[in-house]
Amino acid sequence: MIAASTRAVRLARSIAAWFDAHAVRLPADAAAGATGSRWRRIDAARVVPFVAIHAGCLALPWVGVSTTALVTAGVLYAVRMFAITGFYHRYFAHGAFRTGRRTQFVFALLGATAAQRGPLWWASHHRHHHVHSDEADDAHSPQHHGLAWSHFGWFMARENYATRHALVRSLARFPELRFLDRWDSLAPFALVALLWVAGALAARYAPGLHTSGAQLVAWGFCVSTVALYHATFSINSLAHRRGRRRYATRDASRNNAWLALLTLGEGWHNNHHHYPAAARQGFFWWEVDLTYYGLCALACLGVIHDLRPVPAAVRADVAAQGCER
Repeated sequence: MIAASTRAVRLARSIAAWFDAHAVRLPADAAAGATGSRWRRIDAARVVPFVAIHAGCLALPWVGVSTTALVTAGVLYAVRMFAITGFYHRYFAHGAFRTGRRTQFVFALLGATAAQRGPLWWASHHRHHHVHSDEADDAHSPQHHGLAWSHFGWFMARENYATRHALVRSLARFPELRFLDRWDSLAPFALVALLWVAGALAARYAPGLHTSGAQLVAWGFCVSTVALYHATFSINSLAHRRGRRRYATRDASRNNAWLALLTLGEGWHNNHHHYPAAARQGFFWWEVDLTYYGLCALACLGVIHDLRPVPAAVRADVAAQGCER
């Protein structure tokens, strides 16, 4: 009876955590599953939304396809990827440039629509990763925990549900960021609702677009978000296994041009681990870094400022270290 009651409480917390990140109780929940196989530490009920977004892609044969849906999916992929790479990563996690509070919130909100949790959670876990990169304490090291765990298993584990607040105190002073972090499902739900309404209105008033609410949700949210997931997850997994090492960093980070194209520049991962503070990850002109180009455009418009450069001495270290597969 006690065991059944405990399971019921945990299930209720897991479901509540779909909406309220503070419903997670740590370290108690983490400690409860911290022994045995890594995969046993995954709370199946907690990750139902993640699975459901993937399952939404199965609706494509029924909703059909249109140019409108494909353009919507492509635009939302690019915009949300930029919000993740430029702001969740380079700004919130590394402080690679400065901006005002309003811009900070707008891009935090856009990043939250990618359903990769809130900006404080994202930044805190990424900072922890840099401190312990490819060590046993690195939650998503493929060297220590395997490729599948580093790709998607780690963020489903109980011990990684909560934000590491001690690592993001300077960001946590903004109530709007704390709000997005706690209620991290609101932004994705709002995007789904917006897509449904836009598709329904288009079906009624612009039938020539050949779209519908269900079609825009399936392509614009489900397909676009799943593509975003696995492109960004590949930096944790594949970018520590496949590519070239220009710099002799203490971890296994690698530069991978294909991943850089998919993630708007994040694939220059060995460069990034060599000097994480820079706004630019493609250190050389031939290393395409679309996020950096976007940040430069925002800087020209006065939206952001003080982009941190790559010091010449840092970039020149390659001469002494050479190139390695």
